Amino acid sequence: MSLVVTGTIGIDSIETPTGKVESVMGGSCSYFAAAASHLCPVRIVGAVGGDWPEAHKEVLESFSNIDQGGLEHRADSRTFAWGGKYMENLSERETLFTELGVLEEEPPPVPDAYADSSFIFLANTHPAVQLNMLEQFPNRRLAVVDTMNLWIDTARDQLLDLFQKVDGVIVNDLEATELTGITNAISAGHAILDMGPGFVVIKKGEHGAVLVHEDGLAVIPAYPAAHEQVVDPTGAGDSFAGGMMGHVASIDQVDLPALQQGLAWGTVMASFTIESFGLEGLQRTNETMITERLEQFRCLARIG
Repeated sequence: MSLVVTGTIGIDSIETPTGKVESVMGGSCSYFAAAASHLCPVRIVGAVGGDWPEAHKEVLESFSNIDQGGLEHRADSRTFAWGGKYMENLSERETLFTELGVLEEEPPPVPDAYADSSFIFLANTHPAVQLNMLEQFPNRRLAVVDTMNLWIDTARDQLLDLFQKVDGVIVNDLEATELTGITNAISAGHAILDMGPGFVVIKKGEHGAVLVHEDGLAVIPAYPAAHEQVVDPTGAGDSFAGGMMGHVASIDQVDLPALQQGLAWGTVMASFTIESFGLEGLQRTNETMITERLEQFRCLARIG
């Protein structure tokens, strides 16, 4: 079934304890699409400016399952850019700069050929933009939204309106607490269900993730990576979402068991992302590597 993602395509400059890179490809849409494309075809809706590097175009083209029909090139605009520095623990980071570029302009149109998309992922951007995008997919079967503390603080009413119209929400544990005022992930998850969606995935970093669903509950550990194996955590959450949505779209199932399996696929895809800067880890990943790591993960997580 058809999977579409909309969000940012950006130029990132990143510093971590292991190194520093300038102007690598980033953005929520980019990481999601790269991860999901290993599991199913994925369509992207996004915009870049005239400064978008040719090398980034080549990176995107290296993922053969990504349909770029919804990528708009605006010659007179600037591409979204972000710079950040991670602390030694890799859990905390400092934003050095954010240049919104095309994000300050009208969002890109959805191609007519994408209107039949069944699986919709609204990667992190302003809730009003996400809502407008959602309404352009009348035949959707599963719509999931990602958000962040900025929109919880500044666009809460629009965000809650959006929650009434989507099937699922993905947030991290701090965002879940900010949304609900509740620190316990399970309790916060149930409070978010009361806001409208049928399920919520709460990411807990190195402690895994929790799926709170109207039909039940599922938890999953993080993939066990040694500290020295983590090169760059940027995009891990978007890659997780790409793996999860890529799986459910590939099997055309949206129930609790399918989503629970999707958590495992998402965890594995994120584990490849953090091993390199930018999309390099996902670029060098292949089906055999993914299958082997998923099996390892299943064995590690098995009880009894």
